[in-house]
Amino acid sequence: MVRVLIYLALVAIFAFGAIWVVDRPGELVIDWQGYRVETSVAVAAAFVAVVAGGAVVLWNVMRWILAGPEAFALFRRNRRRSKGYEAIARGVVAVGTGDARRAGKEADEARRLLGREPLTLVLAAQAAQLSGDRAGAEAAFRAMTDQPETRSLGLRGLFIEAERRGDRSQAKQIAEEAARQSPDAPWAGQALFDFQCAERDWAGALATLERLSANRLIEKQDVRRRRAVLLTAQAGDAAASDAPLAIREAREAHGIAPDFVPAAVLAARLLAEQGDAKKAMKIVETTWSKTPHPDLAEVYVHARTGDPARDKLKRARTLSERSGNDPEGLYAVARAALAAREFETARGAVDRLLGIRPTVRACMLMAELEEIQGDAGRSREWLARALRAPRDSAWVADGVASEIWAPTSPVTGRLDAFVWKMPVEETRPKLAADAWLDEAPAEMRPIEAGATPALPREMPALSDPADAPAPAPEPASAPPKPATVIDAKPTAAPALSLKPASAPAKPTATVFPLSRAPDDPGTNGAEPADAASGSRNFPPRAGL
Repeated sequence: MVRVLIYLALVAIFAFGAIWVVDRPGELVIDWQGYRVETSVAVAAAFVAVVAGGAVVLWNVMRWILAGPEAFALFRRNRRRSKGYEAIARGVVAVGTGDARRAGKEADEARRLLGREPLTLVLAAQAAQLSGDRAGAEAAFRAMTDQPETRSLGLRGLFIEAERRGDRSQAKQIAEEAARQSPDAPWAGQALFDFQCAERDWAGALATLERLSANRLIEKQDVRRRRAVLLTAQAGDAAASDAPLAIREAREAHGIAPDFVPAAVLAARLLAEQGDAKKAMKIVETTWSKTPHPDLAEVYVHARTGDPARDKLKRARTLSERSGNDPEGLYAVARAALAAREFETARGAVDRLLGIRPTVRACMLMAELEEIQGDAGRSREWLARALRAPRDSAWVADGVASEIWAPTSPVTGRLDAFVWKMPVEETRPKLAADAWLDEAPAEMRPIEAGATPALPREMPALSDPADAPAPAPEPASAPPKPATVIDAKPTAAPALSLKPASAPAKPTATVFPLSRAPDDPGTNGAEPADAASGSRNFPPRAGL
């Protein structure tokens, strides 16, 4: 609409000018070199307009003739460029569909039409990777590093190829170069950080972490966690040579992440070794309120190494009261009570542990308690239960379970890979032996007067019904004796059913291993002459 109005305005101006000239007639005389030209003003104006229009047309024709070769070359260049980008589009589709042959063909076509364009090199590298041509892929990525627009992409590709062939030294050099040339590239800084952590270069990893944080490539919470882990690792390495420096670094890590158990354990242990038990206990109490852990309890109870066992038991009770019924507090009380020869206290704590979850550690504690109190048979029984009991929590990283925390994974070298959790257990059917071993001893369960115990003290007898002798007939006056049959289904608590002896016997699944060694007389039998006397020294829990 605006253009129409402008056009009408120009036409009106032209018409007004033409009318103005016609309304004012006059003569124009040109006398030049013996020639005399006489005409009106209107004709002269029309002649000038025609001459000007012809000059413009002639100029455009001459310009088109002179610029023809260049325009033709530009036309061909644009056509080749258009065909090249169409080949790149087809090649990208071929790469996406996994057609290596078509991708390589389109990459060659794009290279012929476009030359060393960035997209051409990218397509060539992808086609080479798809077809398994590692040398061709590296050549394409190396060519990318010659151009500023694709240098970061080329370094990234060379880094991936170096990792694929297992050349960690070359991969680290490429990551360092990429981090130096492109500090804002997330992959370069992260890759360099991972290499430094795997090589235990804690100082270099801290510097790289600061650069990543300054460029806002990782979250602040992640930065704090990583810094705490690195400071803890650095303090652990310096603990033997420079204890004051290790204490400062461990306390700084504890201040950054108060719920990080390894930092608290290391700081408290170093402070306790320096004689500052009060600060050590305060650090443990802070972390214990957030994350109860057996290593914290171990450091807290033994904060003053010269104290008597009863004082250590008192500290264990204080720590346990802070966490209520948490198993770690009960375990600390049980261990300290055993050391203080407070057997009733130890048994009460172990009973509560077994009521919460009868793990390997709880069964081993009960076995130790029975051994100390002189009941070797029941101690062996609890050791047998420990073989089938659920596992306790441990430091787990990439499928590796450890009693001791480490800053990096032993498999991948990844920082902060260890997590305190229950290791993965083998899943299998629960046989009769599992049900027998999982059930608590008869002495641990209240039995009403006159009631039949739900669990026999002997293992079920195994026999083949085909080979068993025929049972002798019983007198009619004698009542049938009940036989106990254990249900082997994997239920939470095995149900027991009583059937008359006259019922046909069913075959029992093979049970392995036995509940105790063949030479073990059981809880009521006499002990062998060569049985070990006295208490057994169980190894303490490993820590940092």
